[in-house]
Amino acid sequence: MPESFKPCIVVPFYDHQLAIGRTVDRLRGCGLPCWLVDDGSSAEAQTVLYDIAAAESGWLQLLHLSPNQGKGVAVMAGAAAAIAAGYTHAVQVDADGQHDIDDIPHLLQLARDQPAALVTGVPIYDESVPRSRLYGRYLTHFWVWIHTLSFSIRDSMCGFRVYPLAATLAVWDAGGVGRRMDFDTAIMVRLYWRGARVVQMPTRVSYPLDGVSHFDLLRDNLRISWMHTRLFFGMLPRLPGLLLKRLGAS
Repeated sequence: MPESFKPCIVVPFYDHQLAIGRTVDRLRGCGLPCWLVDDGSSAEAQTVLYDIAAAESGWLQLLHLSPNQGKGVAVMAGAAAAIAAGYTHAVQVDADGQHDIDDIPHLLQLARDQPAALVTGVPIYDESVPRSRLYGRYLTHFWVWIHTLSFSIRDSMCGFRVYPLAATLAVWDAGGVGRRMDFDTAIMVRLYWRGARVVQMPTRVSYPLDGVSHFDLLRDNLRISWMHTRLFFGMLPRLPGLLLKRLGAS
């Protein structure tokens, strides 16, 4: 691999102790270092993580956050640790086993070819996806088209992606990115605003291996609604530049 492309894996974790063992087993075959970031999990879950970290000490590092701070904070904590260790890109993988680990080499090839891009999966769902979550995604798709003045982003909510670490941490440090279930969409839109290309690849997604979902219908939908409000008003001063970008792409 060229020196400008040095990838790793970041896995945010919160109480998915029934699924994380199988997820780690599958990630081991990727041959990449991994930061497993515990976001204030229960004592039972932490015991499982300590056992995994001890068994996988050659390639996996365990980080702990306390108290629970949200998926976005966990991902960015892993990203900060990775860039400090000299890595340039990080594959974000959910801990619950929903992502197709076999697709990681394909995501990485796209990222290697376009290292400044955000490479993301576009979900192909099986029958395990909750209908309410599926329909809710379409509303977010609509708002993202407005925030970007573009139909180019087909899915902003898939947490299976490759981040260019320096650009992503710069967006995070600038503020305005949600910390919990509003993270994935907000970081993607703000990277797009800064000129990052979003490269997309279809990937199979199942919900979830251990039957545990931390999505709170009321609180997380309120967070997502507030995120779209902030992004809409953040889009307005960027309107001329987004229009020029769209004209240039046409």
